Amino acid sequence: MAYVIMLVLGFIGGALVVFFISMPARGKLAIEKQRLAANQRRLQETSDAARKQQETLEAREEDFRRRRTAFENRLVAYEELDQENAILKRDLQNIDVNLRKVELDRDLQRERQEAIDTRVRELGSRYLKESTKWIGRSLTSNNFAACKKRMIDVIERCCGIGFDISTDEEASLLAELKADFEKAVRTEFERQEQARIKAQIREEQKLEREIERELKQLERERVAIQAALEKALADTRSDHSEEIQRLRERLAEAEAKSERAISQAQLTKSGHVYVISNIGSFGESVFKIGMTRRLEPQDRIKELGNASVPFAYDVHMMISCDDAPSLENALHRSLHHDRINKVNPRKEFFRSDIESIRQIVQANHGEIQYVADAEALEYRQSLDMLDEDVDYIEEVYDSISEEKDAVLDED
Repeated sequence: MAYVIMLVLGFIGGALVVFFISMPARGKLAIEKQRLAANQRRLQETSDAARKQQETLEAREEDFRRRRTAFENRLVAYEELDQENAILKRDLQNIDVNLRKVELDRDLQRERQEAIDTRVRELGSRYLKESTKWIGRSLTSNNFAACKKRMIDVIERCCGIGFDISTDEEASLLAELKADFEKAVRTEFERQEQARIKAQIREEQKLEREIERELKQLERERVAIQAALEKALADTRSDHSEEIQRLRERLAEAEAKSERAISQAQLTKSGHVYVISNIGSFGESVFKIGMTRRLEPQDRIKELGNASVPFAYDVHMMISCDDAPSLENALHRSLHHDRINKVNPRKEFFRSDIESIRQIVQANHGEIQYVADAEALEYRQSLDMLDEDVDYIEEVYDSISEEKDAVLDED
């Protein structure tokens, strides 16, 4: 047992001696292990860096090979370049030849266009001049709007063929047309004034003859009444009998008529202004407004309703006044925009209503009696007439006409 203990103690002591003896070696070994570990780490880092560099080099090599392949694909052989250069030279020569030809054609086209433009200007100027003359010759006092439209059409045609007309020149042409129209109107007014004067002279002469006949008739009537009055006074020897009183009244009436006829002959502006309509000829709301100096104004209405219109006129107003032209002019001016014929203001037909006309007459003359609704008897009867009645009337007229023709043949 002791031996064992001694052995164990010896073993432990040996181990301690060995331990203490090997301590320096173990320290060096630990240091060496640390150095080896550091070297190993550095070696690993160097390996990793080398691997990354290797990868970078491989990528660059791959990029280089790709670029080289692309470059080799773009390489062209000298023979191909030479052939292509020859083709380009040939093409350039052809282009140069074609360009010179185009330039020559352009110059030739420019010369032709200049000649065409010159010809267009000549023809356009001649056409405009001739058209302007023609329009001027055809211009009257009644067709200004139509001539103006023709002038504008001519200007548009000139512009359409390349003969440009400036705005100032167009305005000048239209202004000249207006000036010519004013001259035509003045000429027409002068002509109509001369005709009016002649017609007025004829009317006055006719009026004088009518007044003279009227005066002669009134004088014969006055003489007859005077003789009858003297005979009645001689027979009855009384100034208060009914027959004598009646004869004196007739004598006074005859003398008054003579005085009125003489007074009317002395008044140069006295007359009648009439407002008439003809529904069968012109339709509803169309009135003719004029004047007459006839002693019997209905004679003028009958003349207007002669064969030139299918039906007789209906009288809405017959206004006796001392200054008939002034009243007629006032009516015409107030109804200017209601004229049927807007081209010729001398026409006396208006589209209006009888109440408007009455108000104008009232403002310029005073209250008057008037007929609002037209009778239009023949027109309305014509609308309602049966065909058999139309045939019968035609037969009667034909029969009477044949009888008169037979009588004339016998004569």
